[in-house]
Amino acid sequence: MDRKLTATRHPALDGWRIVDDRLQVGGLPVADLAKRVGRTPFYAYDRRLLDERVAQLRRLIPSRVKLHYAIKANPLPAVVAHMARLVDGLDVASAGELRTALNAGADPQEVSFAGPGKLESELMEAVDARILVNIESPREVALLSEIHVRTGIQPRVAVRVNPDFELRSSGMRMGGGPKQFGVDAEVVPDLLREIGRRQLGFEGFHIFCGSQNLSATAICEAQRNTVDLAIRLAEDAPAPVRVLNIGGGFGIPYFPGEESLDPTPIATNLQALDDKVAKVLPHAHLVVELGRYLVGEAGIYVCSVIDRKVSRGQVFLVTDGGLHQHLAASGNFGQVLRKNYPVVIGNKVAGGAREIASVVGPLCTPLDLLADRVELTRAEPGDLVVVLQSGAYGATASPQAFLSHPAVIEVLV
Repeated sequence: MDRKLTATRHPALDGWRIVDDRLQVGGLPVADLAKRVGRTPFYAYDRRLLDERVAQLRRLIPSRVKLHYAIKANPLPAVVAHMARLVDGLDVASAGELRTALNAGADPQEVSFAGPGKLESELMEAVDARILVNIESPREVALLSEIHVRTGIQPRVAVRVNPDFELRSSGMRMGGGPKQFGVDAEVVPDLLREIGRRQLGFEGFHIFCGSQNLSATAICEAQRNTVDLAIRLAEDAPAPVRVLNIGGGFGIPYFPGEESLDPTPIATNLQALDDKVAKVLPHAHLVVELGRYLVGEAGIYVCSVIDRKVSRGQVFLVTDGGLHQHLAASGNFGQVLRKNYPVVIGNKVAGGAREIASVVGPLCTPLDLLADRVELTRAEPGDLVVVLQSGAYGATASPQAFLSHPAVIEVLV
C-alpha cells in the first residue's frame, strides 16, 4: 500500500510569504508575476529579502567593519544597483563586473578587483577608475608598474594572499595548499618589497580561504587565523595597512539536513578581531566580503510544466527550464553526489494530492534533471515549478547557449 504523502513546509520557505497556498514574490503571487514577466522560465529576486538579510547583518556586526557585496554571486545590474545602496562596497572579478559596479553608482574608493588572470586591459581600466586591485602574482606587479609609468596614475593595490590554512568544512576551498588564487603567504614579503620598490599604492591584504560554509565555529577560526596572518605580513608592508579584506565564506542551506548559519557568534568574533586590529593596525579597517549569503536565499527560478509523463511507474514533470539555465540545481556545478535543491509547485505549494515526481527539462541529455524523486503537490501542464535558493550562481553560471533555447529572463521585484 502506498504511503500517505502530506505537505511539510521546507525550511527554505521560511523567509517567503505564502498566501492562499500561492508563493508570493515581491508581494505578487508567482503566477501573476509570471504573467507580468510574459513567459517562463525566469529568475525572480525579492527586494524585501535582500533588504532583510543586509539589515540583519548590520544589526550584528561591528559598525567599523565594512560589508562588501561580491558581484559574481549575482551580477544582474538591477540587483547590483540595489545592493550598492545597502552595502559599503562592491567586489568585482572582471572588467565587465567593474563597469556594472560603476554604472550602479558605486564609490570607486570602495570597489576592489580580484581574479587570478587579469588582462592588461582590465588592469588599465581598474587603474583608470581608481579602484583597488588585489594583486595575485608578480606579473600583475610588473604590469601595474608599467601602467603607473605610462599614465602617471599610481595604482591602488592590495595583495591577495593564499594562506597556509584552509576554511574547514567549506563547500569550496579557495586557500591553503597549492592554489591558482593569490600569492603564497611565504613569498608575500618579497612581493611587498617589490611593490614598495615600484612605488605602487599599497593599501592592504585580501585573504579569502573558502566559501559556502555553514559552520560558525570554522568561520570564526579562519577569521582569527586570517587576522593573525595579516598582522605578521604587515611587518614587511611598504605602507600602513588600511584595508584588511577577510573574505566571507558564509553559506546557505540547500540540501536536506543542512541548517542555516547562525551569524551571531561570527559577529561576536568580529568584534574581538576589530578591537585587535584597532590596536595593532590602527590605520586598518576590516572588510567582510559576501555574495551568496546576501542574495542566494532571495531568489527563485520559475519554469512551467509542459508535459506530465509516467515511465514504468515514475512520474516525470517535463518543464521549459533546465540545466542550461540553472546548472547548479541540476547538480552539475560542483556536486560530487547529486542532491536536490528545494523545489515546490509555486501556484499550489501545499496543495491537495501529493506525489513523488522528478522534474526534468527539455534538453536531450539525462543530465537535465532539476529535481530527482521529490515530494510535490501533484502537478499538471501549466503549473509552475519553483526552485528555491536560486539567487546566487544561477543564470550567469549556466551554459545558456546549450541547444539554442531562449535566454532566461531575470527580474528584481
